[in-house]
Amino acid sequence: MAPPRIRSTNVPDAAPDASEGEKMGPRGRKRLRAVPSLRGNPALDGNDGTAHQPGGPKTKRELRREARQARREAEKARAEADAEPVVVRPLARPAKVRKRHWGLVLSFGLMVLAPVGAASWYLYTRAVDQYASTLGFTVRSEDVSSASDLLGGLGSTLGGGANNDAEILYEYIRSQEIVRQIDDKLDLRELYSRHHEVDPLLSFDPDGTIEDLVDYWERMLRISYDSGSGLIEMRVLAFDPQEAQAIAQEIYLESSETVNELSAVAREDATRYARADLEQAQERLKEAREALTAFRVANQIVDPSADIQGQMGLLNTLQAQLAAALIDLDLLGDSVGEGDPRATQAQRRIEVIRARIAQEREKFGADGQGPAGENYATTISEFERLSVEREFAETAYTAALAAYDAAQAEAERQSRYLATYIRPTLAERSQFPQREMLIGIVALFGFLAWAIGSLVYYSLRDRN
Repeated sequence: MAPPRIRSTNVPDAAPDASEGEKMGPRGRKRLRAVPSLRGNPALDGNDGTAHQPGGPKTKRELRREARQARREAEKARAEADAEPVVVRPLARPAKVRKRHWGLVLSFGLMVLAPVGAASWYLYTRAVDQYASTLGFTVRSEDVSSASDLLGGLGSTLGGGANNDAEILYEYIRSQEIVRQIDDKLDLRELYSRHHEVDPLLSFDPDGTIEDLVDYWERMLRISYDSGSGLIEMRVLAFDPQEAQAIAQEIYLESSETVNELSAVAREDATRYARADLEQAQERLKEAREALTAFRVANQIVDPSADIQGQMGLLNTLQAQLAAALIDLDLLGDSVGEGDPRATQAQRRIEVIRARIAQEREKFGADGQGPAGENYATTISEFERLSVEREFAETAYTAALAAYDAAQAEAERQSRYLATYIRPTLAERSQFPQREMLIGIVALFGFLAWAIGSLVYYSLRDRN
């Protein structure tokens, strides 16, 4: 190998590069590190390519010779490193099936394959087809504002809204009450226990109690309720499509009747207080009128005001007659003497008129007596009191009657009714039981139980 040309004062390093060192073993790299490098050689120290030693300078030929010597030593060290023997380990032997492996296979068959096989056999050979009928409805309320709101919102006593009624209806459909009512009409026990001998797991036991029937009802009825929109949707299962539709239709009828009862109760609550106020005002008006009638009968007078007007008219007439008699007496006094009979008669007339005026005025005094023996002041006071009570009773009755009419009208406007958006459907093919899904669930849970059990067993085994 020809030595490299030295073009500058810096002699290139003769050590191998990093890539060659990585190909060697640890011993080869150690030997390479032991080879002296030209870059650290004290024989080459200068910038002009000349050697500086204590004995004197070296020529370029000597420098080339030393470089070739260093390169040969490096190649020798590399060859020794490559000649280092490589240890080849033997390949692992194939694993053998042991007893614990057979235990895993057996447990997998018992915990996974056996349940899946049993479920598949039952679902495809014993389980009876089930048909679904879908029904959807909501509770609506006609709430229309009217002029009766000007009376102070008398119709605002209606409690709850359509959503509250929908929540009540949702709980009612899942209750024992509706199960009992539908059982009385359609005989749910007979419908659901007809195939008990063939399909004992998915059918109803004919000897079950009402509580068992309610539990089975919750299995055959899937109901959902949206609290935001108030929509109720349900799916009813039965072993016959007509029976499923009949059960769904009966649920709708019972729900509609329940909503009507809730609406009637709401109307009754809305008009209860208004009706009570109306009855109280009516009784008060009746008592006031009866008291005024009794007063008129006792005093033998229909209207004391009119009677007083008559008495005042009589006094005015007597006053006019007295004035005329006095004038006549004055005229007679100018033409006749004092003993004249005409003057005496005129004087007597004046006295009689004055006496009558005095008697009529005494009727209005404290000691005066009216038609019933009482003075006019007491009679008039009692009559005015009874008249005021009657007027108040009439005003209260008018207001109570208006409030009752407004409450009744508002209750009618806010009546509830059941609005159906999905009528009971009639299925044409069976969709239940969902055999593939049930088998998949059995397989999933069986595999999880087997995997967890195996992990726990081997964990305890390795610990021991």
